[in-house]
Amino acid sequence: MKSKLTFIVTLMVSCTLCVVILAMVANMMHGLFDPNVNQEEIFKLISPAFQTIVGGFIGLLAGVKLTNDDEPK
Repeated sequence: MKSKLTFIVTLMVSCTLCVVILAMVANMMHGLFDPNVNQEEIFKLISPAFQTIVGGFIGLLAGVKLTNDDEPK
């Protein structure tokens, strides 16, 4: 039961991370090619958020993996 729950949580986190990464890359590309947007400012705004989201999700996935490995089979 716990392994199934771990699988579901890992799958949800991975799918959410993929959607967030795709959305952020799309926004970066839009900002890069839009003549009305200053490219330096768009990257200053999005880069810290991008790093925080990726780091948080990777930490969550690593925590789930480490917790799952600690259990005796």
